[in-house]
Amino acid sequence: MTSPRIVIIGAGFGGLGTAIELLRNGFTNITILERADAVGGVWRDNTYPNAACDVPSSLYSWSFAPNPSWPRRYSGQADILEYIRTVAADQGVHDLVRFGTEVTGASYDDASATWAVTTRDGSGGPGETFTADFLVTAVGQLSRPVIPRIAGADSFAGPAFHSAEWDHGVDLTGKRVVVLGTGASAIQFVPGIQPVAGQVTVFQRSAPYVVPKADRAYTRSHHRAFARFPRTQAFGRNLTWVMSEQLNKSLTGTNPMKSLLEKAWRVHLRRQIKDPVLRAKLKPDYPIGCKRLLFSNDWYPALAAPNVDVVTHEAVEILPHGVRAADGSVHEADVIIYGTGFAATEFLAPMELTGSGGLTLSDAWRDGARAYFGICVPGFPNLGIVYGPNTNLGGSSIINMMESQSQLIRQLVEQVRGGGSIVVRAGVEDTFDREIQDRIGASVWGGCDSWYRDAAGRVTTNWPGTVVEYKERTAHLEAADFELVGP
Repeated sequence: MTSPRIVIIGAGFGGLGTAIELLRNGFTNITILERADAVGGVWRDNTYPNAACDVPSSLYSWSFAPNPSWPRRYSGQADILEYIRTVAADQGVHDLVRFGTEVTGASYDDASATWAVTTRDGSGGPGETFTADFLVTAVGQLSRPVIPRIAGADSFAGPAFHSAEWDHGVDLTGKRVVVLGTGASAIQFVPGIQPVAGQVTVFQRSAPYVVPKADRAYTRSHHRAFARFPRTQAFGRNLTWVMSEQLNKSLTGTNPMKSLLEKAWRVHLRRQIKDPVLRAKLKPDYPIGCKRLLFSNDWYPALAAPNVDVVTHEAVEILPHGVRAADGSVHEADVIIYGTGFAATEFLAPMELTGSGGLTLSDAWRDGARAYFGICVPGFPNLGIVYGPNTNLGGSSIINMMESQSQLIRQLVEQVRGGGSIVVRAGVEDTFDREIQDRIGASVWGGCDSWYRDAAGRVTTNWPGTVVEYKERTAHLEAADFELVGP
């Protein structure tokens, strides 16, 4: 076998990047399964007002495909989506995508060393079953919106939707809008809707740390320089990389950047919020970095606007025309918007993967998701995970991490080019997991509550190191860490 059948689930940055890595190295029998009707992943789905990236575009892009035409330092959703589409077409992987094909599960057959991938079509009916010699999952950590269970939710008389499923048919002009959540999405869309809404009530469970966003529009001079002298853009990418690596170090050690960021936050808050009562509401009660650090220049001014109210009591009941808070107060609403995040710790759900000997992934992960560098799971041969457990970042660009994962997956595929199977040794993965959890315990994430933790309290999302460390440790496949069975 010279061209193994490779099935990739997901056509976002991770899936497309892995397909490009494989295609560039001579693997041509690739099928990408995508449940939606277009590529782009989260950048296709999140179309809420002001949706943008909080990592500079020079770094939040594939290393092999710099874009001299970014309109801003921090680009918006539409520009990022167009970039993904353009690169996918230019690199020859767009035509490998089967759209409207949702994967429901996959089972590994020991005798043939193949995966049977089951799907359903766009209408919800049974779809085609795909056979793969190597399976790659690239569904991300932030792709399944979460709407909390609140009593009376079904009784609400008006429109209600999650920010990742924005209902553009709802006109918010003059409306009373209740926003549940103050995370990364909310700090972007609340300033977007505040000028048009009649009243915005923001329910805040915990205040985020918000620091200034050094954004700017690029001029023609910038674009000419980036196109004619690529090193000018590369310099910006490398500088951002260095600064973001210092942030990663500060979250897992004693790097001084954490204290500098806290000072920046204090100055930012004091300059933009003059009301001491509101300022007190917006002060986090946990160490900086425990939860995701946010970047915005208009979040605090939006909250200070006369038509915005911040509620710090929990939403306990939804009524036909409003939301009741834990203190008994009722906040009238025509529209409810959930800015309540994603099922970040429910990796690969709702798909069910069954590995060697009938082992299901849900059983393998019954005590929490874990994988060798987030990529390989014992008992699941010829499987590679992109953006898997403990590969998320507190700072920097996740695309750098995913490129390293794609390169290791390509090396795994090379090992079974002629057939057979490769799987990480259980003892190796166990040793790796103990290292990661020990390091997380000593980091800023070790002693606080956040969406990085699963229901049992285990941090399953974050990588407790720098991107450089991850890149170096995954650059070359360690043969001794794997069991290789011939065809």
